[in-house]
Amino acid sequence: MGGGMEANKNKFIEEWGSARETLEHNFRWTRRNFALVGIFGIVLPVLVYRGIVKEFNMQDEDAGRPYRKFL
Repeated sequence: MGGGMEANKNKFIEEWGSARETLEHNFRWTRRNFALVGIFGIVLPVLVYRGIVKEFNMQDEDAGRPYRKFL
């Protein structure tokens, strides 16, 4: 029916896929990785949360309601 339609494997895509499958075996904690986890996993979420709470407090102040507590 649809003969002659075999898929040709791309060597680079296959290497990338196998590297993704074994990432937990090849990962190493470095100073750079600690910094990235600290920035994007801790500092950035805290800053976003504080910005949201600040915005709520500004709206509460305009409406005459008491402030919300931070953490």
